[in-house]
Amino acid sequence: MYRSHTCGELNDSHIGQTVTIAGWTQTIRDKGNIIWVDVRDRYGITQVVGESGRVSEDILNSLKGLGREFVIQIKGEVVERHSKNPDIPTGNIEIVASEVTVLNKSEVPPFTIEDNTDGGEELRLQYRYLDLRRKPVQDKLRLRHKVSVETHKYFDSIDFMEVETPYLIKSTPEGARDFVVPSRMNPGEFYALPQSPQTFKQLLMVSGYDRYYQIVKCFRDEDLRADRQPEFTQIDCEMAFVDQEDILNTFEGLVKHLFKECRGVDFLEDFPRITYSEAMERFGSDKPDVRFEMEFVNLNDVAKGKGFGVFDNSELVLAINAKQCAGYTRKQLDKLVDWVKRPQIGALGMIYCKCNEDGTFKSSVDKFFSQEDLAQWAEAAGAEKDDLLLVLSGETDKVRSQMNELRLHMGDELGLRNPNEFAPLWVVDFPLLEWDEETERYHAMHHPFTSPKAEDFDLIKTDPGKVRANAYDLAMNGVELGGGSIRIHDKDLQARMFELLGFSDEEAEKQFGFLMNAFEYGAPPHGGIAFGFDRLVATMGGSESIRDYIAFPKNNSGRDVMIDSPATLNEKQLAELSIKTAIKQD
Repeated sequence: MYRSHTCGELNDSHIGQTVTIAGWTQTIRDKGNIIWVDVRDRYGITQVVGESGRVSEDILNSLKGLGREFVIQIKGEVVERHSKNPDIPTGNIEIVASEVTVLNKSEVPPFTIEDNTDGGEELRLQYRYLDLRRKPVQDKLRLRHKVSVETHKYFDSIDFMEVETPYLIKSTPEGARDFVVPSRMNPGEFYALPQSPQTFKQLLMVSGYDRYYQIVKCFRDEDLRADRQPEFTQIDCEMAFVDQEDILNTFEGLVKHLFKECRGVDFLEDFPRITYSEAMERFGSDKPDVRFEMEFVNLNDVAKGKGFGVFDNSELVLAINAKQCAGYTRKQLDKLVDWVKRPQIGALGMIYCKCNEDGTFKSSVDKFFSQEDLAQWAEAAGAEKDDLLLVLSGETDKVRSQMNELRLHMGDELGLRNPNEFAPLWVVDFPLLEWDEETERYHAMHHPFTSPKAEDFDLIKTDPGKVRANAYDLAMNGVELGGGSIRIHDKDLQARMFELLGFSDEEAEKQFGFLMNAFEYGAPPHGGIAFGFDRLVATMGGSESIRDYIAFPKNNSGRDVMIDSPATLNEKQLAELSIKTAIKQD
């Protein structure tokens, strides 16, 4: 054995024992006649000491010859530490070295492997195997591991069955772009990597596996951001003989279990539920952050018709009430105006109204609105003395989206988005379809297999845009953690759905004939949900970026800079795959 103990387990009870540890040199402090070496593994850090008169000169010289990130083995006696470190579990002890073995030397690393490193993100991605040695990164992956373990425990306790589904499937036209894989044995034909196991889990329901789950890799060729990677992980689930209430109760139970076991957070109340339309009216988002207030206030009745063209020519005038913020300076307000006018937000401007301590009002549109008019604004928004109203106007959908961004920005500025506070919310009754002006046809808001609400069946023929889906999302802290729906299990209804989405009978048969055929053999009522595993773990860890919780993530260009991927293929490989490229290969 290279070690008798890890670098994180020694404590007062081991004093007087001779032990062996192995790991990497974290720091070396050389004071001439005494030297301290911190030895690190994934379990913790242990201090090793060598002192003239206490250890041999050979041992002292061996310790002095160590460099950063050397892999070493230390044998010695555990003693009480004179200068204790209460911040680490091993802080009361140290090891007096009696044997020092260098197992492997190291080049000087390109950045410091410490909690607060001096390496930029791109450099750390290039040397990700070094970045993974740092404790903050290890803690994130440890949380990911624990969430995975507890997910399996929960599903096993309620009789779910884990079933693997294939990675090499066929491309479908809905959703994001597919990653495709050429088939050597079938020249000119391609597999696609799954964006989700959607059709397979429905087939499993037809097969009688009424409680399925899988922690599974999925792939989408889309532009990246903080909560997206080209390959990501889902907790994929499906149940048969259930309705929406069964689904929500079952998977609310999963989330409660995970937070209790992995974060020590106990949700005692049922998760609130709101409809999609209500979420858009109150927050401008289908994944609202309800850790703080600042809900939207419709000012149409009190702000329009006063001769101010910006409002009078708008579909919607919206305000949010920033409590106790009337002290914002002109400079701060101008900064907010510049912020909403950025291309990413797209607002033409912003109006403000301060509710002063003396009961008067000061706005950026005083020449259009009297004190009585502004008092009506304040009343509508529930504003009191020292509050600040921020107002945007324009087309309904655009202004809601812009105000959502402004609301979240103000939440950040005012410290209202505590990463260690968790506010879950079910959003239900999504629209089944959305109209695309470019293609002039309806698209499924979720996917083509989502069932409409039973009470809206008659609208499918007369007014498809008003049909609500039997669909639901779980949002938390402004993040969509998971989403799903009750599925269509009737072949005729599924055919009608394909027709609405613009599929010809031939296209529907080519893409989904296998599923339609399966429905001929007794498909049960079924539904499910998929959680973004990476997003779930990142939210639990209080982070916005899922990249921190993935061992080997891609950068914003979808590249793995550590292994330099994607890369070109040589001509022989391309010929075997019957592929010619428009770009000359190296």
